[in-house]
Amino acid sequence: MPIAKHPRAVEPLWFEWDRKAQKSGLRHQVYAVNGDCYVGEWLDNLKHGKGIQTWKKTGAIYQGDWKDGKRNGYGVYSLPDPVTGKYKKMYSGWWKNDQKCGYGIQFFHGQEYYEGEWEAGQRSGWGRMYYSNGDIYEGEWLLDRQDGQGMLRLANENRYEGSWRGGKKNGPGCFFHLDKGQLFKGFWVDDVAKFGTMIDFGREEAPKPTQYPIPKIELLDSDKVLEEAMAGFEEED
Repeated sequence: MPIAKHPRAVEPLWFEWDRKAQKSGLRHQVYAVNGDCYVGEWLDNLKHGKGIQTWKKTGAIYQGDWKDGKRNGYGVYSLPDPVTGKYKKMYSGWWKNDQKCGYGIQFFHGQEYYEGEWEAGQRSGWGRMYYSNGDIYEGEWLLDRQDGQGMLRLANENRYEGSWRGGKKNGPGCFFHLDKGQLFKGFWVDDVAKFGTMIDFGREEAPKPTQYPIPKIELLDSDKVLEEAMAGFEEED
């Protein structure tokens, strides 16, 4: 009796081609349609692990950790210097979902750079900013601006210590005029001191002290003033 043979289903060739096209593991140069190049590890057709990305349009290079196709973990981002042609490090630190997140150092133009905490690509948390004019700010940040408690030390060593909001001095704070040996303690609104008191502070060691010290304000008869105040208080009752 003849045995009937059922034909076995043949898998289309494109199934095999598709499996081979899926990128997993270490790969050499893989170019995107726009000319960008990636060399490194893959998982399920996404950049995952250690790798180097080069952007054709800007010439920028990122070297570091990847996860699910995005920069995640520690990495260094660099740009080519138009003058020297060499690469200049712009950011070195931690990333999350393709944005700076955690601790990192950002280099700006000239001698300016920031070292501290980041959140969603912006300076947020504690950090120290070095400005090209020699000023240094150290303290809290929020949404890329000084916000919270912080100290601004000027190039001439004078400094402000106190509250900040929106990148400006806002709230109670102290300004140390160390060059003149004076201390102003008061309240600021949008970088403007609204009220406060000025006293001598280290005037003997100051390099440029004022000609005359600030006189102390004293009551001639403090007991009498207190009695008058108490009497007025009792009358109101």
